[in-house]
Amino acid sequence: MLGRFVGVCLMILMTGVMCMAGPSIRQIDGQAELGTVEILGVGAGQFDPELWKSGRLNIVPDVRHPMIAPRKSGLMRNIYAPAAVETPQGWRLFYGAWDGVDSGNDRIYSVETKDFLDFDNHQLVIAPGDFIHCCNVSAVRLPDGSFRLMCTVYPDKNDRNKPGTFSSPDGVVWNGTKAPYPAKMSDIIAIDGYDKYADADINGMNTIFYEDGIFRLYFNNFKDFGRVYRATSKDGKNYKFEGKSLDAGAVVNDVKKFVIGGKPWYLMGLHMNGSMLWYALSTDGMTFDPAQELVKSQGAADRYIVAIGWVVKGDRLLGFVYGAGEVGGLNRNRLFARWLQKKVVFVADDGTRYEAAGSLGPDRAIINVPRDKEIKGHFVVRGEDGSTTVLENAPATLMSGGVYVLEGAN
Repeated sequence: MLGRFVGVCLMILMTGVMCMAGPSIRQIDGQAELGTVEILGVGAGQFDPELWKSGRLNIVPDVRHPMIAPRKSGLMRNIYAPAAVETPQGWRLFYGAWDGVDSGNDRIYSVETKDFLDFDNHQLVIAPGDFIHCCNVSAVRLPDGSFRLMCTVYPDKNDRNKPGTFSSPDGVVWNGTKAPYPAKMSDIIAIDGYDKYADADINGMNTIFYEDGIFRLYFNNFKDFGRVYRATSKDGKNYKFEGKSLDAGAVVNDVKKFVIGGKPWYLMGLHMNGSMLWYALSTDGMTFDPAQELVKSQGAADRYIVAIGWVVKGDRLLGFVYGAGEVGGLNRNRLFARWLQKKVVFVADDGTRYEAAGSLGPDRAIINVPRDKEIKGHFVVRGEDGSTTVLENAPATLMSGGVYVLEGAN
């Protein structure tokens, strides 16, 4: 059999086609928690619009519940409104919060991560300044490496929430001042052509998006509810109203773009301070298809979902971070995460099935196993839809605390 395989590979190579081994799972050095095993390499592959159109998504909750909690140094602890920006080092995660402070005034913070496993370099980025609150951050990183934020500031001169914009060439200096920058009334953006803007209440629905040298703003207005609108700007401060993008009784929080097979796809994330998240798709970025259900709350801890931010790596949508809490007052929130992953099942020789109980970051599946015995059997791996075969029968022995890696699946 080996000689036949080698001969076939030689024939393929002579024709200029590479011979590749299929997916496999092997054990590697490492320590998972006792009573579990970790499977690495299960993160989502290239964004698949057909998968999202069908709604067949194997979305797995992070086993850290929450993933990020407020710091304990102060008595006001309410952390939510995440926006993850890809960087050369990994991601910078911005969020609005009372992150262990002594007053309930929303501020913008950030942390850095290379893998959504550990978080470093905690920073206060934007302080309320002229306002009571500055929150609900949406963030982009431009091709030159600079950052642009769009945040809710409150109150404006009409006692309403409005989007304020903040830019930084290096992530350190914001609007010309080293962080923390105190937000100013002059940071509020203008929207020309939207006659309801002066009295608009744009609270937590101020999504910034950048493409081809143009800034897009997707927004709702609680005084004109039921629609997501879009406006466009060349400078990120002065916008021109374009019209409606989506009819929805939910608020927009994030939009990301993927180019697949030369065709653009836009993915919008929405929430409504309840137990559900939604998404909507578009091929032009202006008009979106009707929103589809993404996920529901897992339980009491994330009963009220107040924000969503997509996590993207190149052409891959890895999952999302979301703010949520257990009280209707929306003032005891934490940051949770769910990840789009391949579905991993271990089938023991006696027929017992061990399925992933959750994830640890975007690329690791966690399977609960007995603490004190080895289990012989085989792995089965399905795609991000939970059904397409990736790997059918990979013999293995599960060991409590063991670490394994799925290779060749993406």
